[in-house]
Amino acid sequence: MKKQSEKIRILVLAAFFAALTCVTTLLHIPTVLGGYIHTGDAFILLGAFLLGPWWGAAAAGIGSVLAEVFSGSLIYAPGTLVIKALMALIAALILRRSKHPIGAAIVGSVLAELLMVFGYFLYNGWVIGYGIAAAAAIPTDLIQAAFGAVVSVVLFSAVRSRTGSRASGKQ
Repeated sequence: MKKQSEKIRILVLAAFFAALTCVTTLLHIPTVLGGYIHTGDAFILLGAFLLGPWWGAAAAGIGSVLAEVFSGSLIYAPGTLVIKALMALIAALILRRSKHPIGAAIVGSVLAELLMVFGYFLYNGWVIGYGIAAAAAIPTDLIQAAFGAVVSVVLFSAVRSRTGSRASGKQ
């Protein structure tokens, strides 16, 4: 019975992080460069840290794709599914393999966000063509990346201080 309740707890948390990712991505601030800044990435990474690599990746991909669908950006849905799920997977695997959770969260967040910038550059290149158009999104994506990385580490540190070392993504 205990194993069953743990599975339900993880499933509910994954659904919560998918919903939180979707809503916080939709609540964005447009930038003068044409992109936007949101806290969705922070919750992608926090979910990855707390849920582990597989459930974190599922929550990240589902929540982010739902945001693309609800915002009418269907052309980005396939790329977003892969990019955001890989972000969560990488960040959670780095945390899982480390004995220093906060340091691993920093490294994992930075690497995951760099993957996001590179992934969207490639996807934009495929969708709209390489060159100036694809490269034009990089500055906004870098701002988004820095924002997401910083907020995720701050939130993870706060969750760890409130729950102790249980919040480590070891599932």
